[in-house]
Amino acid sequence: MQPLHTRHNTFSLLMTFMGGLAMLFIAAPVFGILFKTGFPELKEALIDRNVTLSISRTLAISFAATLFFGLFSIPLAWIFSRRNFRGKRLLRGLVNIPIIIPHSAAGIALLSVLSSGRTSSGFAADLIGTPAGIALAMAFVSIPFLINAAIDGFSAVPERLEKAALNLGASPARVFFTISLPLAWRQILTGAIMMFGRGMSEFGAVIIIAYHPMTVPVLIYERFTSFGLAYARPVAVIFIVISLLVFVVLRLIPHPDKKQQQ
Repeated sequence: MQPLHTRHNTFSLLMTFMGGLAMLFIAAPVFGILFKTGFPELKEALIDRNVTLSISRTLAISFAATLFFGLFSIPLAWIFSRRNFRGKRLLRGLVNIPIIIPHSAAGIALLSVLSSGRTSSGFAADLIGTPAGIALAMAFVSIPFLINAAIDGFSAVPERLEKAALNLGASPARVFFTISLPLAWRQILTGAIMMFGRGMSEFGAVIIIAYHPMTVPVLIYERFTSFGLAYARPVAVIFIVISLLVFVVLRLIPHPDKKQQQ
């Protein structure tokens, strides 16, 4: 029989090798496209008005969608974390449906609502092909990230602190804004950044609701199908860099100190 340390080293090497393959699978396409794109191509894309407009449009709409729907997502997350009611598990599952279904199907579902029956000539139909419609598509596929993170954040807040404040005469609203929300803000912010990042990268639902005005993912697709890989690649590289910056911001958020909450 092999010594214990030998078996441990063999297992560690095997796990490292398999993990390295997974890491290579993730990193190779990202660094491959970065290294294959020259600076002149990037410079040309950065001074292209269509590219800069689509980037600013994509970031602005995703930010607006995150901010607006966050106002409703946070109360919903609080209810899920603090209330028990019939059908709670079913509703929690419903919240996560946009993550599971194909995003083209999500776009079809949204389009069906916006263009159906009584709304076909009303305000809802007017959202098709507009920045507001794009925001709806972005929010629909990304809102579960914020809700789930906020649920985790509120669930980590000790209820005894909230009950103590209520017993001392604080109103439920004051308890929420002075205890629950401040202690859960890191998870909520993490979820908001995830929602923002997922929203800005959405393609399937957005292209069905609004091909124009173009977001960056739609612009990349349009350039690839019309002119080929070389024309689409610089825009893709720019957007990958922006996505990496979002990831860096996400990693800079300090994790809550659980010992302080207990």
